[in-house]
Amino acid sequence: MDERIQRKVEKLEQQCQKEAKEFARKVQELQKSNQVAFQHFQELDEHISYVATKVCHLGDQLEGVNTPRQRAVEAQKLMKYFNEFLDGELKSDVFTNSEKIKEAADIIQKLHLIAQELPFDRFSEVKSKIASKYHDLECQLIQEFTSAQRRGEISRMREVAAVLLHFKGAYLRNDIFEDAAILCQRVNKQVGDIFSNPETVLAKLIQNIFELKLQSFVKDQLEECRKSDAEQYLKNLYDLYTRTTNLSSKLMEFNLGTDKQTFLSKLIKSIFISYLENYIEVETGYLKSRSAMILQRYYDSKNHQKRSIGTGGIQDLKERIRQRTNLPLGPSIDTHGETFLSQEVVVNLLQETKQAFERCHRLSDPSDLPRNAFRIFTILVEFLCIEHIDYALETGLAGIPSSDSRNANLYFLDVVHQANTIFHLFDKQFNDHLMPLISSSPKLSECLQKKKEIIEQMEMKLDTGIDRQVVKYLKIIFGRTLNCMIGQMKHILAAEQKKTDFKPEDENNVLIQYTNACVKVCAYVRKQVEKIKNSMDGKNVDTVLMELGVRFHRLIYEHLQQYSYSCMGGMLAICDVAEYRKCAKDFKIPLVLQLFDTLHALCNLLVVAPDNLKQVCSGEQLANLDKNILHSFVQLRADYRSARLARHFS
Repeated sequence: MDERIQRKVEKLEQQCQKEAKEFARKVQELQKSNQVAFQHFQELDEHISYVATKVCHLGDQLEGVNTPRQRAVEAQKLMKYFNEFLDGELKSDVFTNSEKIKEAADIIQKLHLIAQELPFDRFSEVKSKIASKYHDLECQLIQEFTSAQRRGEISRMREVAAVLLHFKGAYLRNDIFEDAAILCQRVNKQVGDIFSNPETVLAKLIQNIFELKLQSFVKDQLEECRKSDAEQYLKNLYDLYTRTTNLSSKLMEFNLGTDKQTFLSKLIKSIFISYLENYIEVETGYLKSRSAMILQRYYDSKNHQKRSIGTGGIQDLKERIRQRTNLPLGPSIDTHGETFLSQEVVVNLLQETKQAFERCHRLSDPSDLPRNAFRIFTILVEFLCIEHIDYALETGLAGIPSSDSRNANLYFLDVVHQANTIFHLFDKQFNDHLMPLISSSPKLSECLQKKKEIIEQMEMKLDTGIDRQVVKYLKIIFGRTLNCMIGQMKHILAAEQKKTDFKPEDENNVLIQYTNACVKVCAYVRKQVEKIKNSMDGKNVDTVLMELGVRFHRLIYEHLQQYSYSCMGGMLAICDVAEYRKCAKDFKIPLVLQLFDTLHALCNLLVVAPDNLKQVCSGEQLANLDKNILHSFVQLRADYRSARLARHFS
């Protein structure tokens, strides 16, 4: 049984192996068949694509042949109709049958376009006939449209409107700006209900408003004052252009096609181009004449004849300072307290310029705007900064009294104060009205440079607190004013200070805390310090006060060197210097206060006991001073010649 089963197993295994081989062979054959089928499918697909390409190409060729053929047929028909106009007899049914007005309108439109391209000398008669028929058909269509509207036949109105659309269009009643906007708003819905392409119809209406009505209105308003009244011309031009652009903004809400912004811009340009081309020339010419008139009217009201101011005055002054002389700045002028600066004039000039900037912004082409704005700015600089402020400063400088003048009125500080205020107004207009026009253009740097030059020029004559590089020139310009102040102090000291103040006859009967000369000098100095602070701002106040403080210290130092001091007189001198030091604190300049602190310490040498002289001289405030300076103060003591004092100080 085991052998029998084993043989059966072997037989089944052999049969299984045979069937597996057969199955593998069939699978291999199927794979080959599938590969062949796939290859055939690819070939079929390529063939289909090739055929499709051929069909498309053939279609393009047929279309390319058919389109010229259709055009040729149309051209042949148009030539036939044109010959009828040329012969003067219209025989075609399309022109004689009123039922075919739609076809006639299409033909006459095309003939009208062709006739416009023909030379007038050879085809004037046929052009006239075509134009006549064109207008006749247009009138018939308008009449038909009106009749349909009265009958309420919307479909017929839509049909006629589609034909009439290619003509000039409906007529506009005599409305301007606001009326035009209202008219467009009213008919907008009707146009949408009647016409298949309402945006084109409304665009035609707006085009007629601009070209037939607004253009004529603008011309009438501008031409009558264009040559006779520049101010009125510029106002009218600005007003009309603004109202037109506002109308354009209102019309932007309507559907006028894909690029309505460009469409409306072209319409506006067609109206104003002849006026805008030379606008800036008219603007600058008017601004110059107007500014000159404002200035001249002011000087006439003051009975003042403007004098010629040389441009080299400042350079001459600097040269004199370099040479360390006190030569006068030039021929002195008595201004009678007049600053020759007027806020009313400044406001008028700035207002005229502001209006010019506004017109420039509105009327200039964007590419020309920075350049035009710069031209207006240079005119403002010329008449406000140079002809008015600079002239007042030069006149004020020439009117500064000499340093030895006793009752000097320093009107120049009033000029400084007013000029500084005016320049701030000028700077405000620069930032508020000019900067927005030039901020994104190369003209920005040019304007800033121009402004810097003006600032530097002014800085050499007054304080504006803007450019540190010219601070040193403040000392030069105010040198003569400060000389005058110091001269006034010298006069007070000479008149009020007495030798007996510091060497009283009765040492035990001194009842005053400080001398009368000190009181008057301090009062004068405080008044001048307050005036300087009110006249200037920024760091220039410190600059001028430092210069005045140093000169004030030098004056008191040299003044004290003129007297001999007893013990009580030395105490009084110390009290005077203490009062001067209080006055110096008002300057709020550390250097000036330090100078007076040192001077106060030096005055202690006038009263200190001889045994303590060396100790005082080696103190913190006096240790670094030259020994000759210390000696010069010790020599002022009335007891200097005593052997004891000389021995202790040596």
